[in-house]
Amino acid sequence: MKYFRYVWMLLFFMAVSALPVTGLMATVSEQACIKCHQEISPGQVADWRASKHSREDVGCTTCHGEKHMEAKDCKQALMPDEKVCAQCHEDQFNQFTKGKHNLGWASMMALPVTHLEPDILIEGGRGCGGCHNMGVKTEAQKQAQLRLGYRYQTNSCDECHTRHAFSKKEALNPRACQQCHMGFDHPQWEMWSSSKHGARALIKEVGDLPKGANAPKCQTCHMPDGSHDNHTAWGFLGVRLPLPQDPQWKADRITILKALSVLNPETGKPTGLLDAVKTLDLARLTQEAWQTERDEMLQICARCHSKSYAQKQLEMGDDMLRQADRLMAQAIEIVAGLYRDAIIQKPEAYPFNYPNLLFFMRTGGGNLNKLSHIDQILLKMYLKHRMRTFQGFFHINPDYAYWYGWASMVDDLGKIQETAGLMRATHAKGK
Repeated sequence: MKYFRYVWMLLFFMAVSALPVTGLMATVSEQACIKCHQEISPGQVADWRASKHSREDVGCTTCHGEKHMEAKDCKQALMPDEKVCAQCHEDQFNQFTKGKHNLGWASMMALPVTHLEPDILIEGGRGCGGCHNMGVKTEAQKQAQLRLGYRYQTNSCDECHTRHAFSKKEALNPRACQQCHMGFDHPQWEMWSSSKHGARALIKEVGDLPKGANAPKCQTCHMPDGSHDNHTAWGFLGVRLPLPQDPQWKADRITILKALSVLNPETGKPTGLLDAVKTLDLARLTQEAWQTERDEMLQICARCHSKSYAQKQLEMGDDMLRQADRLMAQAIEIVAGLYRDAIIQKPEAYPFNYPNLLFFMRTGGGNLNKLSHIDQILLKMYLKHRMRTFQGFFHINPDYAYWYGWASMVDDLGKIQETAGLMRATHAKGK
């Protein structure tokens, strides 16, 4: 009898282990979930079965709760936010809350142009909201999303660790960064993948580099050693405080900050938007904070290069940004003169009678949204070409730094100078 009891127990555990979910809980509610979703969303089930979660008894109800048990109560399913992930991944959650990714949603909502765009491009998985979903939201923000009828965009973790596989390997692949860090205003993927760093990484994937050869990925520099706290010295906007010591660069940076409405164009004093810059960590606000990020990057570069070489390369990037700011400030001052002389009428949404770089490429919809052609050139010069100039340089991409960046800024400035001349001549004739 003892022998048969052991055989029976062995057969029982073999049967349980053959189920799609490990553990005894799989035989109850989890199996009901799987049976239904195998039919209506088989991809989700397949991803979960392939995940580490499935092997660790992290099942459907762990994340989605137990209120949804049949089709008619599907809206009772909990859509887990980052705090649910934090129950097991506390270190990563705490790192994330201190990094730039956590500010994606808040920074998008702080932009005035955001509220002129279609809701489905903000709340949905396309357009601005498709990437700027990143960030732990308050309960009020979640309720606002629900009122708009959108309930799935609630978790930042699955932007990189796509549900329901939640793969660490996926998040460590630079292609996981590609969806957001590409395109018109921030083509970091294109810059990196066609740089020497990116070329080596992609070549290494197919085994054509010697074993042990270095091939830096996005995560190597921006999320080293798996850290979820990502920052850069210059940030996305390429600005910092305090202002530079160089007199011309300081004057140029003040002009740019006026066009960003951070400084009042009339008084030169900070506006309320400076508080948003501080809250959203859009710029390093002290020399110490900037130097901390620079030193961290130098340490990362020194894993492959000599520190002196890395220091020189980063200083060259700083100087490239200084020269790009000179072109940008010249262009802003020309367009500002047209506003000042009433040759351009201020759009209603603008806080000051001054060009505003935060409204991007608005064109239609009456005076509230309509911008002049010369404003359009200025906005493209800032959002597209200035970004490419300094980001292309720091990503070590020759073509982006020059042709798509610097040369395009020079072209923009020429167009602005010529267009301003024509506008002034036309305005004089009309008097």
